[in-house]
Amino acid sequence: MTRPDMDDLEKPLARTGFVHLAFSVGSPEAVDRLTAQLAADGYRVASGPRTTGDGYYESCIVALEGNQIEITV
Repeated sequence: MTRPDMDDLEKPLARTGFVHLAFSVGSPEAVDRLTAQLAADGYRVASGPRTTGDGYYESCIVALEGNQIEITV
């Protein structure tokens, strides 16, 4: 949606509301490959690939409107 009177304000990664989507890609190798491809395509890698404190292997990419796309096993 666009209107002349709308502001597109900076969106910090840590905020209330909808902030990320997660996709399972099946293996750590697939997480690595997709993260590398998205980085090569110009997307910012916010974290990872890494094993989180609770044992998940994942990375997070910053996508449209500052939302994070979590890529996980």
